[in-house]
Amino acid sequence: MSVLTYIRLKAIAAVLRLWITAIPPPKTDGILQIPSRDKGRTIKAHVYKPSNPQPGPSPILLNFHGSGFILPLHGGDQIYCRQIAENTPYTVLDCAYRLGPEYPFPAAPNDVEDAVKYVLSRPEEYDLTHVSIGGFSAGANMSLALSSAVFPTETFRSVLAFYPPTNLSTDPYNRVQPEPAPTNIPPWVVSVFNDCYFGGQDPKQPLLSPLFIDAAKFPDNILIITCGQDPLAFEGEELAEKLKDGKRHVVSQRIPGVGHAWDKRVEAGSVAEKKRDEAYALAIEMLKR
Repeated sequence: MSVLTYIRLKAIAAVLRLWITAIPPPKTDGILQIPSRDKGRTIKAHVYKPSNPQPGPSPILLNFHGSGFILPLHGGDQIYCRQIAENTPYTVLDCAYRLGPEYPFPAAPNDVEDAVKYVLSRPEEYDLTHVSIGGFSAGANMSLALSSAVFPTETFRSVLAFYPPTNLSTDPYNRVQPEPAPTNIPPWVVSVFNDCYFGGQDPKQPLLSPLFIDAAKFPDNILIITCGQDPLAFEGEELAEKLKDGKRHVVSQRIPGVGHAWDKRVEAGSVAEKKRDEAYALAIEMLKR
């Protein structure tokens, strides 16, 4: 990336970040600073402890937020994380990761990998037979990619992917969505996300586009949630169909009448809130397998 390109992308990213609604401070059960492979830095993780913990090492879910790979939205999944902790024996680590264009690919997946390795190094604290990974949008993309292209298949009990981009080689202007409705993330914004994250690199490489990874490399339990008004829906569902080979438990659910990241902007008592809770219940059910 040239200096002029970086300056241009950084300026656009700064403007996009101004549009973000402030995230209320999450009510966590603690904060971890996970060691990074880079000397002198750590990866911040919010800790959500189960309401009814089981004896011994805890099952563990590593969650990674959505971001378009550039937006600082860590903490925005607190309702989801708390619901998991209250309804399963899982401890949840809601992990941050570095963002473009300041830290382009592979900085973010490196942070995801380091967070997973931290958990795997602590068998006295975490039940390594029940390590699950997941996230939303960009976080879902990396969870699918890392769980199949980096770690052995048996590492993860489940992968929970909410509205994941699975094929970053698709031109954002050529994507279509299942239901006719104005998209809440215009194609030009997606193009900026891509330029900030991976620039001119091959978008079909496994850590960018999990759709191109051999199905045999994925864990045994996969949940993929898509949205009827999301241009990413079809590629998420395409991956789900690819994984339904009779060798694993795959749940693919399209939520009608909602767009990308709808669950972060719901009103109490609304239909959107009901759909959010139903989608989160599918994640809870998967974790109980």
